[in-house]
Amino acid sequence: MCAIDALGVSAMLGQDVTVSSTDPVDGQLVTVTDTDGAVTWEPAEAVVFVGRREGEGPAAEVCCDALDFFSSWVSTVQRHLAHAELRGEIVRQARAVRTGRRTFGPLLQTGDATMERLRRWGVKSS
Repeated sequence: MCAIDALGVSAMLGQDVTVSSTDPVDGQLVTVTDTDGAVTWEPAEAVVFVGRREGEGPAAEVCCDALDFFSSWVSTVQRHLAHAELRGEIVRQARAVRTGRRTFGPLLQTGDATMERLRRWGVKSS
């Protein structure tokens, strides 16, 4: 599961969630806890890289391995230097959480706004 997906799980399920990931560069554990909408990060300087690979295809092929938690900006820059084919940006915690919530929060909700979004995506309701 990519970092943005993981950050949207609490909003999608309406439950408290703890997400643990390993920084792909330094191996440090990154933990994000969402309790009653309050989010804490360990380490406190952790960030998310929101990126993608060049080309077309399913998100699993072009995005998922380019959406990662990192223990620090330094670690993220080191990854980018080693993998210049990944395009994207380093995102601070608040923006990463906001993006995850906006993207995945409404997915399991019903109602007119959600149904309209699904219709725009081409999903038909029964």
